Amino acid sequence: MDGWDGRGLVSTAWLQAHLDDPDLRIFDATVHLRPATPGPYRVESGRADYEAAHIPGAAFLDLAADLSDAASPLNFTHLPADRLAPALGAAGIGRDSRVVVYSSTTPMWATRLWWMLRAAGFETVAVLDGGLAAWTAEGRPTESGTRRYPPATLALSDRPGAWAGKAEVLAAIGDGGVCTINALPPGVHSGDSGANAGGSGEGGSTPTPTPTPTPTPTPTPGTVDEAALRQALGDYQTALADRQAAYAAGDLVAAAEADQRMVDAVKRALAAAGD
Repeated sequence: MDGWDGRGLVSTAWLQAHLDDPDLRIFDATVHLRPATPGPYRVESGRADYEAAHIPGAAFLDLAADLSDAASPLNFTHLPADRLAPALGAAGIGRDSRVVVYSSTTPMWATRLWWMLRAAGFETVAVLDGGLAAWTAEGRPTESGTRRYPPATLALSDRPGAWAGKAEVLAAIGDGGVCTINALPPGVHSGDSGANAGGSGEGGSTPTPTPTPTPTPTPTPGTVDEAALRQALGDYQTALADRQAAYAAGDLVAAAEADQRMVDAVKRALAAAGD
């Protein structure tokens, strides 16, 4: 993770060393889900957090307001590529850009934007390992205020099979050729916690045998520990199937599970671990 290797993650050290690269576009994609009555939650932009402190040069992308389908009754319904492209172009992303995304809270906002770009055929995007928490914990610089990149022209095309709709998930129930993975915490997955992803309401999972990974510690909060990840994914080894359907509340997919190339890499790693 010391360089831009196409694996989807970059380190804080790499990013600080490349802050001045002319093709680099850095975005804070933070969103807050606040408990609400009636529930399950109220969506709140993370723009205020961004304006208070962000990585030098970073701009802000509003996932809920600017990069979701406002005509849908459901939060975070993804935009088709022909509508996503002009929004991202206006934010300064062009075909020759390299994009790094991070969040100041849970990494799912960064991974969602990462997947949105990849699902629309844009490959040169990565998530900052550990996000803003790791960046600040290491004493790296921040700035306040706002930044914007010059607008760019961007054309995108939806990648077939990148998103699964409700009908496809329902059809996958009982299908041995599909492994449906819930990326939410174990208590929410089982429904025992009495909370959902927004912090209130009912939990519970799709009614199909879906393994829940064993929680494992990471060396630095929020960063990826590959050894721990392999141990956690070991719980899925017997359930890995020809197709993967990863999901979380609000259609916030577990993006890494949905990328077939990463799934293939996980299968190889698990096979090697079992030798």
